[in-house]
Amino acid sequence: MVQIDLATWTALGTWALVIGTIVLMYWQTRKNQELNSANAVITLRERFDSSRMRKARKDLATHLLTSSEGDIVSVEVATFLELLGALTHRGVLDDDLVWEAFGTWVTAYYWALRHPVDHIGRTREDLRDPLVFHEFEWLYQRIATLDRRRLGPGDPSLVPPDAEARTMLRRESTLEVV
Repeated sequence: MVQIDLATWTALGTWALVIGTIVLMYWQTRKNQELNSANAVITLRERFDSSRMRKARKDLATHLLTSSEGDIVSVEVATFLELLGALTHRGVLDDDLVWEAFGTWVTAYYWALRHPVDHIGRTREDLRDPLVFHEFEWLYQRIATLDRRRLGPGDPSLVPPDAEARTMLRRESTLEVV
C-alpha cells in the first residue's frame, strides 16, 4: 500500500484551491461582463427613447412612409443602430439583450432603408465607402438569425419584413416628442 505523506496532501490541496479560485474568478468575470452589458443596453435604450431620438425616429419614419425618393434627412437613427451593431459585433453587448431591447427596430429600419429605395446602398455609393452602415447590416442579419432560432424557420408569426417594417414605421411616425 502506498502512503501519501503530508507534503503531497498539502500540494494536492493547494492545487485544488488554485483551480477552484481560477474557476470562481472566471465565473465572476463572466457575471460582471453580463451586468455591464445589461447596464449598457439599458442606457442605450434610454438614449433611444430620449426626446431628441424620438424626434429623429419620427422624422425618419415619416420620410420613409411618405417619400420613397430623395435622400434621408437625418442619419441619426441609422448611426445609432450602427453603433449598436458595432458594440454587439465586438461582444461588448450581449446579442440576446440587444435582440430583446432593439430587435424590432433594427429589422424595421434596416428593411425600410433598403426597400423600395436602397438608401444605404445609395449612401455607400455617394460616399464611395462600402463600409457605411456595415455594422448595422451585420446587426440586422444577427437579429434575423435570432428570430429564426427562437421562432423556427417556418413559424407563421415570422411576418414578411415589409409588412413588419410598415407597421413599425406607422407607429414611429406618430411618436410623441416630449
